[in-house]
Amino acid sequence: MSATEARSFWDHLEEFRKVLFRCLIAWFVGAVLAFCFKSHLFRVLFAPSTADFVSYRGLCRLAQATGWTSLCPGSFEARFINTELAAQFMTHIKVSLWTGLVLAFPFLLAQLYGFVAPALYEKEKRYTVPLLLAGALLFLAGVLLNYFVIFPFSFRFLANYQVYGAVVNQISLSSYISAFVMLSLLMGLMFEIPIVNYFLAKMGLLTAETLKKYRRHAIVGIAIVAAVITPTGDAVTLMLVTLPIYLLYEASILIVKRHETSRRETRDG
Repeated sequence: MSATEARSFWDHLEEFRKVLFRCLIAWFVGAVLAFCFKSHLFRVLFAPSTADFVSYRGLCRLAQATGWTSLCPGSFEARFINTELAAQFMTHIKVSLWTGLVLAFPFLLAQLYGFVAPALYEKEKRYTVPLLLAGALLFLAGVLLNYFVIFPFSFRFLANYQVYGAVVNQISLSSYISAFVMLSLLMGLMFEIPIVNYFLAKMGLLTAETLKKYRRHAIVGIAIVAAVITPTGDAVTLMLVTLPIYLLYEASILIVKRHETSRRETRDG
C-alpha cells in the first residue's frame, strides 16, 4: 500500500468515525426525548391492549354498517403484572432506546448515505436515494400494519385464551413488550421483500421468470407465515396480513423485470 493509499484509508476511517459518532449522538438524543415522555410513549405502546383501541372501534362500526355482528370484537380486559424489582425501569430504558432509534433513523440514513455517496457513480446515486427511501417507508408500513392489525388481534386472542376456566391470564410486562417488538421487527423485515429481491437480481441471483415460476409456492408460504404470526385464525386478519405481502411479491416481479430490461438496454447500447 502506497503512502497516498494509506493516507486515503485513514482519512476514510476518520470520516467513518465522525459519522458513527454523529449517529450515536442522534440516537442518544432520540432516546432521551423518548425517556422524558414516558406517559405518552407507553400510552401508545399499550393502546392495542385496551378495548377502545382504534382498530377495534373501526371493526365495530363496520359490523354495524354491514350487519355482520361477529366482526365487532366486543369488550375485554387485560391484566398486566411485574414480578421483578427493576423490570419496569429497565423496560422504560429499552423502549426508549428502540424509540430513539426510530426517531433518529432518517438522520442515520442521511449520514450513512453521505458517507458512501462520494464512492458512487452518478447513475448509482440516482437510484440509491429512492431505494433507501423506499426501504425505510416499506419497513414503516410493516410496523404500522403490525401495530394496527396483527398485534392487537393476536394479543386479544392470546390474552383471553384459556385452557381451563380456573386459570386466569396475567400477562407479564416483559412478555408484552417482547412480543410487540418481535412482531414489529418481523413485519418490517417482511415488507423489505421487494428491496431484497432487487439486490438479488442486481447480483444475478434472481430473475423475474424465477419469481413467476414459484409464485404458487410463494402464495402458500405467505399464507403459512400469516397463519403463524396471526394466531387468531380469523379470515379478516389473515387476509389483511397475506394480501399486502403477496402484493409486495408481485411488485418484486415488476421491479426485477424492469431492472433486467434496463440492464439489457445498457448492454445493447
